[in-house]
Amino acid sequence: MSARDWIEKDFYRELGVSSDASADEIKKSYRKLARELHPDANPGDAKAEARFKSVSEAYGVLSDPAKRKQYDEARRLFAGGGGFPGGFGGGAGGFDVNDLFGRAAQGTGGGGLGDLLGGLFNRRGGGTASTTRPRRGEDVETDVRIDFTEAVKGATVPLRLSSPAACTTCGGSGAKPGTVPHTCATCSGSGLVTRSQGAFAFSEPCRDCRGTGRIIDDPCPECGGDGVSTRTRTLTVRIPSGVDDGQRIRLAGQGEPGRNGGPSGDLFVRVHVNPHSVFGRQGNDLTLTAPMTFPELALGTTLTVPTLDGKVTLKVPAGTASGRVLRARGKGITKRDGTAGDLLITLEVAVPNNLSAEARKALEDYADVTKDHDPRGDLNALLEGR
Repeated sequence: MSARDWIEKDFYRELGVSSDASADEIKKSYRKLARELHPDANPGDAKAEARFKSVSEAYGVLSDPAKRKQYDEARRLFAGGGGFPGGFGGGAGGFDVNDLFGRAAQGTGGGGLGDLLGGLFNRRGGGTASTTRPRRGEDVETDVRIDFTEAVKGATVPLRLSSPAACTTCGGSGAKPGTVPHTCATCSGSGLVTRSQGAFAFSEPCRDCRGTGRIIDDPCPECGGDGVSTRTRTLTVRIPSGVDDGQRIRLAGQGEPGRNGGPSGDLFVRVHVNPHSVFGRQGNDLTLTAPMTFPELALGTTLTVPTLDGKVTLKVPAGTASGRVLRARGKGITKRDGTAGDLLITLEVAVPNNLSAEARKALEDYADVTKDHDPRGDLNALLEGR
């Protein structure tokens, strides 16, 4: 993409957000648009696919803090992002934006606008050719939702992605199968040409090869010479045991393909865990609440509760208070070092909604027998000022 193409594009409008949108707002808008425009949701719709690519391109710049800053600075220099004053070219009232990519040959020392735009278009300042150097591909993030038990024990899940990847037709070369790109004769493969203007010399991207250093006579019909196409692929992702809700798993080299022989980016899978109807979690410990009757706590009993692997039996001592937590060691989540967390069981008195006549009479007799015992003695003392 040329300097003009990049700066003239309004990536904020592409994502439907304001220029001061937060990173979370940008991500939320991108995910919404990506779901709506995804090729799987719009089979055979060329317009939706083109829009999907444009939205992905915009997110690739605005989701990267460094690229976003460079993009914003460049747009502010040109009428506050409202276009290029006077237009491009050397006509009356205009200027050639490519002149800004060089540095003065006599005493200016580089930097400034050339460095700003050079960084935005993956090119170092000072007239050094970098358009043809290997570039690492962008990282990609996606989401997966798993059950509570899968998060505790680990699981292998299939993941279907539609994202930019090396074109399978041309193998990423950009050339039609059976042909190969050749070195640009204009820039000798550097991607840049230098021209003089008075006392200064300016470097600019080669217009014949668009700064790539290569000429493709017969572009690949699949990717149009870009070497990258959007394709759907299925990956198998191993979710480790004990993964937390919201945790990201990194798959090295599974992101967007690199350019000019550069390595691929990484794929980050954010895991969302469905809650369990019985168990909760505190770090590597599992939790559950066990309803108890008053006689069970007062007289003591033997309690059997489920675990994720079966069941466990514990002794409840006589006189146990409601709210006490019992611990079943080793029945929690297994850690990476092989040790396991515990199962924490909270005992809670279950008060019946309805009582039979016999049960009510028994409770009334119990209340009468224990009427001299005041469980709120300390509170009553405070109320009476004692």
